[in-house]
Amino acid sequence: MCWVVGAARQILAKPLPEKLVPAPRECGYPSGPEVGPRVRVQELFDLSGRTALVTGGGRGIGRHIAIGLAEAGADVIVASRKLANCEETAAQLTALGRRAWALSVDLADAASIDALAAAVLGTVDRIDILVNNAGVIWGAPTLEYPMAGWDRTFAVNVRGLWQLSQRMARHMAERGGGSIVHVSSISGFRGSLEEKEPAIAYNAAKGAVNTLTKDMAVKLARHRIRVNSIAPGAFDTDMMDYVRGEPGRLERFLEQIPLARPGGEDDVKGAAVFLASDAAAYVTGHNLIVDGGWLVRG
Repeated sequence: MCWVVGAARQILAKPLPEKLVPAPRECGYPSGPEVGPRVRVQELFDLSGRTALVTGGGRGIGRHIAIGLAEAGADVIVASRKLANCEETAAQLTALGRRAWALSVDLADAASIDALAAAVLGTVDRIDILVNNAGVIWGAPTLEYPMAGWDRTFAVNVRGLWQLSQRMARHMAERGGGSIVHVSSISGFRGSLEEKEPAIAYNAAKGAVNTLTKDMAVKLARHRIRVNSIAPGAFDTDMMDYVRGEPGRLERFLEQIPLARPGGEDDVKGAAVFLASDAAAYVTGHNLIVDGGWLVRG
């Protein structure tokens, strides 16, 4: 059932009715997600029967996301350069009653990415969800920033992300669709002072990921593949160690964040499960900012 609205000139020519009456006919397109009859909201977030690949899943935000997807019912493959970390994550997921696998990959190495894709598709029948979380940051003063740092940052954070996405998108297209979630950063939306973030390649690379998210979303929609991204702010991982050593520095750092705390495991799990699930079936090309209000404060 839909609201029937006449042509613009007809609307202008006639007085508006006191209220719109729904017309008893179909509009020619579905009123909601093309996933069957209406379901309870809890079912929209259910990932049972789906399989996810999470890069950088051995620690930090990647591990949080992998756990969240497993808690929602998905089987999960975690991959990163440090296989031992991924094995620890996989053990946690297995303890939740899910199937889990640990694989190694160097996202700066094209051959390693191809090997990962082959290993993944040789292990499971299908990948429904890809989370591109792996990334690197190279800090150096802007005027002395080395090209080696620039190239390494873009190789992992942009080129490797794109190569793996392309490979998994081909697979998803053959099987009727899927969901891709990139992990970006609020640093991709802004400039930052040298004293606070001397990592110009990282900010530029995350900006590229933000734009890539939008373009992939448009181009892959015809294949029923949704593409979104999460832009975290400060999260309570080892990446925040630099503000913990000096007395009072952490407190001053948190003053920048309206919610006055760093993000935790549940904060990113919820965002990732939402974007990966049917709860976000009509969401694509979106960058979900998860930063406690830091970015909007300016």
